[in-house]
Amino acid sequence: MNKISKLFKGLFLLLRKPYLLNNVINSNENYKGKVIGKYKMAHGLPQLDIKKIFPEFKEHVDPFAFLDGGSLPIDIALLKALARKFNVKDYLEIGTWRGESVANVASVVENCYTLNLSDEEMLKMNLTPDYIKSHRFFSENLKNVKHINAHSHRFDFDSLKTKFDMVFVDGDHHYESVKKDTQTAFSILKSDDSIIVWHDYAASPETIRWDVMNGILDGCPREKRNHLFHISNTLCAVYLNEKFIVENMKPYAVPNKKFRVTVEMI
Repeated sequence: MNKISKLFKGLFLLLRKPYLLNNVINSNENYKGKVIGKYKMAHGLPQLDIKKIFPEFKEHVDPFAFLDGGSLPIDIALLKALARKFNVKDYLEIGTWRGESVANVASVVENCYTLNLSDEEMLKMNLTPDYIKSHRFFSENLKNVKHINAHSHRFDFDSLKTKFDMVFVDGDHHYESVKKDTQTAFSILKSDDSIIVWHDYAASPETIRWDVMNGILDGCPREKRNHLFHISNTLCAVYLNEKFIVENMKPYAVPNKKFRVTVEMI
C-alpha cells in the first residue's frame, strides 16, 4: 500500500472512529518527538550504571509476588539500596498496588507513607473486586507504614506535616499524571539531597517510555533537570543531587555485569 492510499485509509478510519486520534496523540513516538524537540534528548535521560552507585550491589527482596503490574525485583532492590546508602528516615510512595515496594522499604526505613485511591473510588471506576482487594496485600499490617486513601492530585500533602528523604512515584503513568506527581514530589522533599525515584520510566531496562519521560521533565524544576538519570538494568529514573559519570542508553549493549538470583517460594 502506497503512502497516499495509507493516508486516505487513515482519514477514513478517523472519520468512522474519531477516538483513534487519541492513539496517535498519546503514541510513544509522538512523545519522543516532543522530548527531542523541547529537550534535545534523543537517547533519553543520561544512563547511570547501577554499579557506579553501588559497586557491591546486594539486596534481598522479600516479599515479591511475580504477578502482573508490579515492579521488577531489581527495581525494589534499588529502592532498598538507595534507602540504606542515603540513610532515608521518611519515605513516601504514590501508588501502593499490592504493597510490595513499601513492604520492602519498610524493612530498612523508620517511617513509610503510601498513597493510593480509596477502595470506594476504585469501585466507582468499575475496577474488579479482586483487583481492589489486592491493594495493600503485603503492607496493610506493617506498623511503620501509614496508608493514605486519596487521589494524589487532590490530597493535601501539607497535612502530613512531614517532608521526605525519598519519594517513589508509581501512580498513574499517563503524561499529565506523571507531570503533576513529579511537581508534588519535588515540593515535599526534605532537602536538596533528598531522592525521587520514578517507576516505569522504561518499559524494559532498554526501552524508554517517552510519555513518562516527558511528564518527568515537564514536572521537574529547570535547575534540577541535570540531576535526572535512568538507572541501568532497571525500569527506574531517579533524581540524585550528585555528579556521576554517565552514558547514553545503548539497547542490546554487551553486558558489563551479571547478577545472581535465588527464587524461593514461602
